[in-house]
Amino acid sequence: MNFHGKDIKIFAGNASKDVAQAIAGCLNIPLGKSETTTFSDGEISVSLHESVRGSDCFIVQSTCAPVNDNLMEILIMIDAMKRASAASITVVMPYFGYARQDRKAKARDPISAKLCADLLTCAGADRVLTMDLHANQIQGFFNIPVDHLYGAGLLADYMKAKIGGNSEDFIVVSPDLGSVTRSRNFASKIGTGLAIIDKRRPKANVCEVMNIIGDARGKKVVLVDDMIDTAGTLCNAANAIVEKGGATEVYACATHAVLSGPAIERIQKSVIKEVVLLDTIPVPEDKMIDKFTILPVAPLFADAIERIYADKPVSPLYNK
Repeated sequence: MNFHGKDIKIFAGNASKDVAQAIAGCLNIPLGKSETTTFSDGEISVSLHESVRGSDCFIVQSTCAPVNDNLMEILIMIDAMKRASAASITVVMPYFGYARQDRKAKARDPISAKLCADLLTCAGADRVLTMDLHANQIQGFFNIPVDHLYGAGLLADYMKAKIGGNSEDFIVVSPDLGSVTRSRNFASKIGTGLAIIDKRRPKANVCEVMNIIGDARGKKVVLVDDMIDTAGTLCNAANAIVEKGGATEVYACATHAVLSGPAIERIQKSVIKEVVLLDTIPVPEDKMIDKFTILPVAPLFADAIERIYADKPVSPLYNK
């Protein structure tokens, strides 16, 4: 596949090898040959085993756990390609770590998302392609183009097929006020109503449900969020919507499966019947449970890559 006389090469970071391989497969090109190793003192070493001179290079890597190692790996891969005379370097980050540190929540806080943006830019990245940033304003932290894809379309297609013609039996519920816009758009895609859970967060990773805005009584609920971290918000919302709201069944949809701490145990014990996730973050075998359904993001990213380098607009993909 050639655009503008340059070849395209897809390289995988250690965190996203499966997604990178799938993207390369969608584009009908081989995955770039590279190797990332670690010295005995923990330093990361990157070796490119093929020429990238004059090539448009894509580094596919989510900055999921171990976050700092994966971020450093991206920076070193960018530097290696830059010094090897790559024509352009695009960082494909299905999951952008540190995205929740996008503002000063209290005095003397860092804005780590901005720092990460600066690091990628200074290392030599020419473009970033990502999905479902926790805060849209992070796009403005970069001085290079950022293409921001949305996972809602993939999740909505799955739920729409599941719901069939029974949309009146379902309702989309936003687990907190911050997710209202996302949930409203999701409800519009699958043709259901919307309810909102009002919660308060007394401290990090702890939340309490205060009120339920809307009527979910007798309905099957679809909870929508951008990520599941410790699953406290999700499971509290699910329990509340059944106990206080009178819902009959609960499903959950989220783009990023962070799944840290007690997340798996909480989801297993919760009333949630099914959790639909995208593979922006790989779910290890020891965390894979029967409630999980994993959908691929590679076709959407491959489509975006084709559009960018064929000088076609990426905007049609935003509503997919």
